[in-house]
Amino acid sequence: MRAAALTDVGEMEVQTRDRPTPNPDEVLVEVGACGVCMTDYHMYHGSFDVETPLVLGHESAGTVVDVGDDVRGFERGDRVAMNPVVPCNACSACKRGDTHLCENNTSIGGAGETIIDGAFAEYVRVPATNVESVGDLPFREAALAEPLACCVHGADRSGVRQGDSVAIIGAGPIGLMLLQTLSNRGASPIAVSELDPDRRELAAELGADVVVDPAEGDPVEAIRDEIGEVDAGIEVVGKVPTIEQAHEITAKGGNTLIFGVPPQDATLEVNPFDIYFEEVDLRGTYALNQESFERAVSLLRRGRIDADALVSEEIGLDDIPAAFDRMADAQGLKKIVVPGRGQ
Repeated sequence: MRAAALTDVGEMEVQTRDRPTPNPDEVLVEVGACGVCMTDYHMYHGSFDVETPLVLGHESAGTVVDVGDDVRGFERGDRVAMNPVVPCNACSACKRGDTHLCENNTSIGGAGETIIDGAFAEYVRVPATNVESVGDLPFREAALAEPLACCVHGADRSGVRQGDSVAIIGAGPIGLMLLQTLSNRGASPIAVSELDPDRRELAAELGADVVVDPAEGDPVEAIRDEIGEVDAGIEVVGKVPTIEQAHEITAKGGNTLIFGVPPQDATLEVNPFDIYFEEVDLRGTYALNQESFERAVSLLRRGRIDADALVSEEIGLDDIPAAFDRMADAQGLKKIVVPGRGQ
């Protein structure tokens, strides 16, 4: 099979490898589509340190082509999406249902304590417990089940209830999926701050009540002028200044959620008296759990999320480094790798 392997920082090579054989509890999936994520970008550029060679890619869907001897419930020909987080199911976090916080987690192509080869390849091995049936959902949409599950988990962490007001800072693929997730939950009104005009336009089409351009002035003031302070300020960029914006727009008794991935050495200055006196919660959200993945697949299969609108291009395995370059310039939205493309 062909696989795009990260061989060093900034270096990726399409290699010919043996097709994997599933272990007794695994299925072998022929990859139909795999999303390119900022985690892949950080691994490629060395800001997430990984041992190489390694096949990246953790947002995937495809067809089951082989099953292990102990697998029940799946058979050859089944169309599935893959949850890349493989928990140990033995630590305290796993026992309380927080599988994403597993002390011994294994990640298929993504960030984790242990990382194994992912889905920038024609085939990938996956535990049968980590796949969900997607029916006739197109693979390029089913591949977004993993990032959507992160949004479902993030929405849970935000504490947003029906009728709560929200400000989302950043309208990349995650911000736009989170917008739809919160809209499905009845959040209203929802404001979005985004620099890119095409992304602002799409945010409005996907349900944002207020869209502001931070280049035209203070986005906090612009949002306040339109809807006031909000029950939840959510940052989906990963930068300290935008986290500060989300926190500043959060009303008393509300929640500020850090969804974007900030640099590991970043620091944020907050006034502890304000946290105390105004009862504002500063929260984080990380990855997905098994429950949120199942819910994300359900949302996609029932058409509650417009995933297709977020896909800006389909590429082959050889095109991944160039896609990283376009991501650095915030060109387009979701890049989808189709391993068989371009052969």
